[in-house]
Amino acid sequence: MSAVPEHARLPVVVVAGLHRAERRRAVQELLNGCIDAVVLHHDLRDAGRGLVHRELRDAEGVLDVAEVPLTNDCPCCALRADLLPELAGIAEAGQHGLAVVELWGGSDPHPVVEVIAEGELDGRPLAGLIELAGVVVAVDPDRLIGELSVPDELLEHGEHTAPDDTRTRAEALAHQVEYATTLAVARGGATGLSMLRQLHPTARRVLLGTGELLRAALGGFDVAAARDRVNPALALLPQEHDAAGVATLVWERRRPLHPERLHEALDLLVPAAQRSRGRFWLANRPDRLLAWDAAGANLAVEECGPWLAALPDAAWELYPPARRAAAALDWHPAHGDRVQQLVFTAEGLDAHGIVELLDSCLLTDAELTAGERGWKSFPDAFADLLEPVA
Repeated sequence: MSAVPEHARLPVVVVAGLHRAERRRAVQELLNGCIDAVVLHHDLRDAGRGLVHRELRDAEGVLDVAEVPLTNDCPCCALRADLLPELAGIAEAGQHGLAVVELWGGSDPHPVVEVIAEGELDGRPLAGLIELAGVVVAVDPDRLIGELSVPDELLEHGEHTAPDDTRTRAEALAHQVEYATTLAVARGGATGLSMLRQLHPTARRVLLGTGELLRAALGGFDVAAARDRVNPALALLPQEHDAAGVATLVWERRRPLHPERLHEALDLLVPAAQRSRGRFWLANRPDRLLAWDAAGANLAVEECGPWLAALPDAAWELYPPARRAAAALDWHPAHGDRVQQLVFTAEGLDAHGIVELLDSCLLTDAELTAGERGWKSFPDAFADLLEPVA
């Protein structure tokens, strides 16, 4: 075994994954590869009863167990209340060279990482004691396509994180894979591996059992960059690709979508891919940037603030430089930064059919001439997915 180099702060690696066996293998590989490593795990199997089971263990076995309340039925609140003091205590004791935070199966690593990175203890930033060294998601590629194709809820499998957690397994799995910088992958076939690459092309993929995971996991993690990567307004979406029977289509247009025609097409569009995501705009909501997030034949649509074209110049300063630069570089003389950018990834993808259907939902030349005042009279067909138009 090799020791982690000494740091003033305790390195912390977050490990997530809906696939329990692979997640446990990844955690054990980190324990085995590092002298004096310790694992902190919050088990949410009794979240419905408002309880969290905390376990602390090292390579030799369990060091401590405890039950803590699920504060306000909120896993992030529980993490602030219990995980942060535990990590601080491990760091202050100075007996461990690495802390591995193993998340519950359905947990999204994004909010957990934000809690750790921004957390405070007694008014002192936790960053003075610990260093977020990496975020790892463990996954079995051979299960990926099948689990991204069905609408099962986490609750049905006992993998939910709170009593009111209504997310699907497909949604949780997709978000886990797309957030991490390191994917700990079980040996799998070409099709599943191709799906994994196309969902997150820039992630580092490490095969479990090869001894390479520790080095990859300690490669560092840029919290702000990860936040931008999953922000619908800024995300660099995957490029078109086709390999091993899995394809990714990028659909990009500049004219607005007709709300009623697009809504009617959802029953065909959403199940057309195991995963689809991106940003879009509706003619009757010309000022609002909308996010499209679909997995397991389930679609979530949400407003993500205004398009910059809808704002006075002075208000641009309120938005991050990356957002302003992206808008300026891709500015359209008529529509500004408003754009349709949707990405569909699936095994056996019917790219031609998707493009044809989406193009039929765009405003016609005649509808386009009506302008924003005329577009706002279109039926508010997305009122079932968004707040009604004011």
